Amino acid sequence: MSRSTDARFAIALTSVSLIGPLSIHMFLPLMPAVKADLGISSALVGLAFSMTLFTIAIATLVYGGLSDRFGRRPVLLIGLSLFLAGTLLSALSTGIASLFAGRLLQAVGAGCGVTLSRAMARDTYGADGLVRVIALLTTAYTLGPMTAPLIGGALLDWLGWRSVFWFGFIAGSVILWGAITVLKETHVNRGKLTEGFFRSHFRLLGNMRFLAYVSQSGLSSGTFMAMATAAPFMMRDLLGRSSSEFGLYFMLFPLGYCIGTFIASRLTHRFRIDSMVWFGSAFTALAVLGQSIFILSGHLTPLLIFVPGFLVTFGQGLALPNAQAGAIRVDPRLAGTASGLGVFVQMMLGAFFSQLYSLLADGTARPMVWVALGGALLTFITGMIPEYMNRCARLRAQAGPVQG
Repeated sequence: MSRSTDARFAIALTSVSLIGPLSIHMFLPLMPAVKADLGISSALVGLAFSMTLFTIAIATLVYGGLSDRFGRRPVLLIGLSLFLAGTLLSALSTGIASLFAGRLLQAVGAGCGVTLSRAMARDTYGADGLVRVIALLTTAYTLGPMTAPLIGGALLDWLGWRSVFWFGFIAGSVILWGAITVLKETHVNRGKLTEGFFRSHFRLLGNMRFLAYVSQSGLSSGTFMAMATAAPFMMRDLLGRSSSEFGLYFMLFPLGYCIGTFIASRLTHRFRIDSMVWFGSAFTALAVLGQSIFILSGHLTPLLIFVPGFLVTFGQGLALPNAQAGAIRVDPRLAGTASGLGVFVQMMLGAFFSQLYSLLADGTARPMVWVALGGALLTFITGMIPEYMNRCARLRAQAGPVQG
């Protein structure tokens, strides 16, 4: 692959990963306008948002397995086409039923983005270059949620809420055109896979190393989601700060993640994947532990919320690309299935920890402390497992065969 072709391929692959933010985060600023225009309740418009998260999580499982059997490219093109159909239906919706149908179809299509972009990266760049490429993809996926609400809010103010879906339709069409013209089939060994859909999933779930990788990714995401969900309530209700001030401080969260993934991409050839996963997990746990000690002792300031949050996402940025790369490398034949399972676990645990904080919220900072601390400690434990397995393997190799 030439340098120019490689750049076009990387850009097209990165754009595919932005389908998720287009379907999830651009809807956030629209919710009050959709509620007023369609005359529906807050619960219904909230469901139009939350169902997207769960639908994408479930869809990732299907796309990964299908791509291992039928190839990445045809499955990707089908997913992108479904996204466009759902976006168009949402733009033309006249009531809650048609909006729900459009959002559901949009989410089913969007599930192809992160899963297949990671699988195609594994096929193309191999095990050695995988961490660097996944760091690029996850950085783009992080920048999407940062910019999507801003774009959505501006379009809402200028042209109304339907314009956001028209923008998504145009952007999705460009992404689909790029996928058709640039992304070629990368899964050359798909015909050699003879295992059934469920058996391939169970094979991966029975591998301790794979379980450790995806659990670490999901638990670190859950820790972040608990902190991110609690942050606006703590800023507004406990500290009396404005929404604009919260928005400025909140930038520390994605900034930490972007810096972490950038460093991870630069250290990929110096340190082993498992060492980076362990170090990022330890960094996250120490940041949350320090924050918990200060908050439980009666101290609470915006910096005490967001500086540890910056450190948590920085540790997540160090570990996550390596953990995701490690999970995909466990069985190269099942790279698509592994990618789908990894995204599913990450999104579901993120949603679980966010909802857990919401259920425990009592108007104090303590629920956030306990949920985030529990998630961080579990992140550290699961992050240690691959490194521990490596050390045990080295000790066995040094001991040599047991003499009878």
